[in-house]
Amino acid sequence: MKKKRGQVNFSLDIFMRKKKGISPTVATILLVALVITIGLIIFAWFKSTAREAVTKFGDKNIELVCDDVEFDASYSNRVLYVSNLGNVPIYSLNLKEYQQDGYVTEDIRDISESWPAAGLSQGGTFSEKIDFSRATRVILIPILAGNSESGQKTVPCEEKDGIEIAI
Repeated sequence: MKKKRGQVNFSLDIFMRKKKGISPTVATILLVALVITIGLIIFAWFKSTAREAVTKFGDKNIELVCDDVEFDASYSNRVLYVSNLGNVPIYSLNLKEYQQDGYVTEDIRDISESWPAAGLSQGGTFSEKIDFSRATRVILIPILAGNSESGQKTVPCEEKDGIEIAI
């Protein structure tokens, strides 16, 4: 193919040489900044999902101590009776009241003035008049107090560790 006068041969090679990009130094700095930013985002996400360890009796995870809680509860003549039969102090109780339209969970400390400030220690008992007239079923779930790096914390046990009382 013959070139016409004044016609320029644009080959791909010449076109690519004229393009300019960012320098390798700037590209490296941007890449490092991107990796650091992604790393910080992942670190913040993991930190928000990790729970602080709460221990009881020195080094035992408080959630494992819930299995060792032993208590008895009964309800008659609108009076709730609770006795701590085990070696684990019960800081408080969640009262999970099942009703016609769902359930309500209340901390016994919020509805009782006579619950001991330090909770029920070994052999401790509690009794008080409490109205469960709207409830069809009530489960008492222990709440334990333990130590963490930021001080004392309370941890509710699971429903399986609780006791259902007859209404």
